[in-house]
Amino acid sequence: MSAELMTDRLLAALPEHLQAQAAQRLAVAAPTLQRLLAGLYGGRADFDSWYGALMASLGTLYAARPEALRALDAERASRPDWFLSQQMLGYCSYVNNFGGTLAGVREQIPYLQELGVRYLHLLPFLRARAGENDGGFAVTSFDDVEPALGNNADLEALTMALRGAGISLCSDFILNHVADDHLWAQAARAGDAAARAMFHIFPDRTMPDQYEATLGQVFPQVAPGNFSHVAAAGGWVWTTFYPYQWDLNYANPAVFAEMALALLRLANRGVEVFRLDSTAFLWKRVGSNSMNQPEAHQLLQALRAIVDIVAPGVLLKAEAIVPTRELPAYLGSASAAECHIAYHSSLMAAGWVGLAEQNTEVLRAVIANTPELPPAATWLSYVRCHDDIGWNVLRAEAGADSAARLARVARFFSGAEGSYARGAAFQSSDPNAAHGSNGMAAALTGLQSAQTEQERELAMRRMLLLHGLALSFGALPVLYMGDELAMENDESYLQRPQHAMDSRWLQRPRFDRQRWLQRHEAATPAGRMYQGLTALVKARQTRAALAAHAPRTLLADAPAGVLALARGDGFRALMNFSAEAQSYPLAGRWTDCISGAILDGTITLAPYALHWLERGD
Repeated sequence: MSAELMTDRLLAALPEHLQAQAAQRLAVAAPTLQRLLAGLYGGRADFDSWYGALMASLGTLYAARPEALRALDAERASRPDWFLSQQMLGYCSYVNNFGGTLAGVREQIPYLQELGVRYLHLLPFLRARAGENDGGFAVTSFDDVEPALGNNADLEALTMALRGAGISLCSDFILNHVADDHLWAQAARAGDAAARAMFHIFPDRTMPDQYEATLGQVFPQVAPGNFSHVAAAGGWVWTTFYPYQWDLNYANPAVFAEMALALLRLANRGVEVFRLDSTAFLWKRVGSNSMNQPEAHQLLQALRAIVDIVAPGVLLKAEAIVPTRELPAYLGSASAAECHIAYHSSLMAAGWVGLAEQNTEVLRAVIANTPELPPAATWLSYVRCHDDIGWNVLRAEAGADSAARLARVARFFSGAEGSYARGAAFQSSDPNAAHGSNGMAAALTGLQSAQTEQERELAMRRMLLLHGLALSFGALPVLYMGDELAMENDESYLQRPQHAMDSRWLQRPRFDRQRWLQRHEAATPAGRMYQGLTALVKARQTRAALAAHAPRTLLADAPAGVLALARGDGFRALMNFSAEAQSYPLAGRWTDCISGAILDGTITLAPYALHWLERGD
């Protein structure tokens, strides 16, 4: 079937007034989409009929897209770099922790506006597996909200209210797997051949053992191995993460089509950004680690082409926690667009290494290795998130003794050897391993352990220092719920048997209303952090030099404990990661963006100090 006939299937589903617009988008994106999908599935005898049916389904969803969202698509298509502005700021939380329900989150919009938030990432809120579900990441239905959090009408009301406040809603979209009580998994257990083909199910250990020879393990303590025996399914199911999360088989085109259409249905409910979870794991290959395979990138590029046709106002964000050198592929290139945003997990982890070592060597190496981006793409910068800090992404930058070096850092943040940190190790029984680290920012920077006013002051400086890095690096910065109020670890997870083995629950507390009430009281930890952070946010909002795409230069004239960044010609970010005062030479006259102080000549940076400077006249 010709390419023209394929696109005609989409156009035929549209009312006449949308056909010209759709034809323009198809002219740009459809050739790429067909090339990518033919490369993945073109060898199948049913490819033409499958692809034609996909295009017809895309047309149906295009026609169903609400008028307000089509207007947003047109506006953003006219300025595709809209999300690179220095006014963009994200905020991330679980629904139940922040507002209780989606309706409760809607009531928090004035607070988000007060913070300057333009992007709200709500962690999984779709209907999840009954019982343990990895914090909602084991999805039972992509078309329904988790009943405890609300319903689809609540979701649409929330997205409309957020849109009216100038805030884009980001939803997790779990691409790699579904819950074992998803309809597909239920049908697979019942023997339905089409449903079984949606997964990787093997009758015995022959193929699993071949794969396991080169696979890593995500959760070696609580979920060792990558395959689970499911008697009702008659064999071994690929389960990279937990036994109740069944990996999808993207070698089957039906999987790609179903997932792409599910994403668009959510987009039509007003979701504007999708955090594509576990993107590195999408394609399986014997003899490899089945991560970052070329086909995984083809899948993401095809998904991007579909979004560009049906909902071009939507952003795709890659959750690929991989070394710096492997990150650029998830953003694609000028000729092969992929995701709009990718997590810069190496930058985040390197900031924490800087604090542990009081040295910026690894951080400088990460920044030096950070490549230029294609147009209308950006990194996502952050200090903490719902997951652990994974140190192994820094192996290349940490040098020849990286394993031992990163293991020392991991021990530091678990509170060993006299450290001020109060974190917890994650997924390791070996005290000498570079295990992940968990904990709220306030706990990891020493506020939770502070006994004196001086210790509290230094902890506050460390927290503001890391947030200053995220805000000034050149990215879309995202705050993690509670960090703006210096909320501490939540130890209550230890009393819940289903969570007690997973220390990530340390950093998943309920929103502290008492601290929120104290946010304007400078004498409290909450007030000190909130006022210091919002001062940085407000300073950033008015300075184009801090936009995500503004030039960034790593300055080499700083002492080992200091990171010095130039943003454009007239802006400097100076960050002291050491407990000792440091000197830095300044040529010319500069103004401190926060204090307003005028500087002329060498500046002395107090321990853990952050300074944003603008060149004066």
